[in-house]
Amino acid sequence: MSKKQFFLGMLLASLIGGIVALAGVSFLIQPQEATSFDEKQQTSFVNLLNGENFTIPDGINFVASAGIVTPAVVHVKSTISYGGTRSQRDPIQEFFGIPPRGRQGGPGMQAPVSSGSGVIISEDGYIVTNNHVVDGASQIDISLENNKRYVAKVIGTDPTTDLALLKIEAKGLPFVKFGDSDQTKIGEWVLAVGNPFDLNSTVTAGIISAKARNIGILRDVENNLQIESFIQTDAVVNPGNSGGALVNLAGELIGINTAIASNTGTFAGYSFAVPSSLVKKVMDDLMRYGTVQRGLLGVSIQDVSPELSDRLNIKFPVEQGVYIGGVNEGSGGKEAGLKAGDIIISIDGRSVTNVAMLQEMVARKRPGDKVEVEYIRDGKTFKTNATLKNFEGDTNIVKKVIPKTYEFEGLIFENLSTEQKERLGISGGALINTVGAPKWRSAGARPGFIVTSIIAENGRYKVTDAESIISTLSKLSGEEIVVLGMFNDGTEYYFEVELE
Repeated sequence: MSKKQFFLGMLLASLIGGIVALAGVSFLIQPQEATSFDEKQQTSFVNLLNGENFTIPDGINFVASAGIVTPAVVHVKSTISYGGTRSQRDPIQEFFGIPPRGRQGGPGMQAPVSSGSGVIISEDGYIVTNNHVVDGASQIDISLENNKRYVAKVIGTDPTTDLALLKIEAKGLPFVKFGDSDQTKIGEWVLAVGNPFDLNSTVTAGIISAKARNIGILRDVENNLQIESFIQTDAVVNPGNSGGALVNLAGELIGINTAIASNTGTFAGYSFAVPSSLVKKVMDDLMRYGTVQRGLLGVSIQDVSPELSDRLNIKFPVEQGVYIGGVNEGSGGKEAGLKAGDIIISIDGRSVTNVAMLQEMVARKRPGDKVEVEYIRDGKTFKTNATLKNFEGDTNIVKKVIPKTYEFEGLIFENLSTEQKERLGISGGALINTVGAPKWRSAGARPGFIVTSIIAENGRYKVTDAESIISTLSKLSGEEIVVLGMFNDGTEYYFEVELE
């Protein structure tokens, strides 16, 4: 082996281990704008193998991307509505049927707190995170990298994609721009930014190892319409990273870190992020309508596989695609002429190889949108245009109904829905929407608590709706009362407070 060959071999072997350090040095010497480096990288490796001049690709610059993104990734702490147990009864409790003080989080009990991450996506305080980070929270606290703290309001959630939109009251905040997850490539460098194990502003690096990955973690969500088409990476992600940013080397958001594949609960090699193309659509819907608009093709589907081809005795050659097992009456798919047995191979000109890809692409659309469907039937290829519909079978956009609220001493109440009353087996009550006064908060009032009755010195008052509780509280001015009720899961609870 010649000296030249030996030198080239050693240089190539050390490149992989040293490229991160070299990239950091490159940034410190002369800051560079992070750009796509595919062609430059390829040329550099060809030059290396040919013994020609070799240069480190400009685009490999973790420092620049981390510097852009880290200030806009926040720590999300969610206080759950109730928690803990304690039992103590007295004769008044027995007489009035009051549950034990502190049951599932009575006065003086420490409410459980979960921790995750979030990404600021606008300068005026909109934040995207995972639904499972804030689900069931009575209060959501946001901590910025500079240690400023805010209380966030939930604008909307979407369990089918495990996403949630929060809002804090602030201006001029750093934020992460959306990138195009469709343009990402397997093998591309990415950074994960979040707060694993409460280690604030942690940055890890890896590559995209797969796309359109379905791992089955969102089973049994609303109407079984879960969307799992994750970007899979080997960037280290651990508990607390949920809701954090997955970004490219230009510092653009290409995904929201959501899950890991692990037998231990900690990182074991693979993490999964909701692609930004889907995140952006969900966030836009929640901002504009308060709820996600789902356009449905109206077909039952499964992946094409050799086993499926053998079982169904498919005569024509097809290796990838999505098999239609059935078409719903009155659906967009039915009206477009799709039939059971058709195999979808592309949507809007983009190849579809599995169910996850098809679901993601359709989920980006709204009712009334049209999609071009290319499919195979009896070995021949056809195209058709399908108009997507909503759950009701029409093309209307559904806006979230904002309930009327009622205020008393900083407490904001709203009426229960018929569904809530039926599920809990109660005839009436008033839901606490917001606890704005420290007195009520310290007494034990919690958002999400349903008041069903009030006990005062002269008797017990039944609460039928939000108006009735305002009327009752107004009449009991100056008295010490006991407020009874339950949470949305049926857990009974009470607290005591003295009215002004």
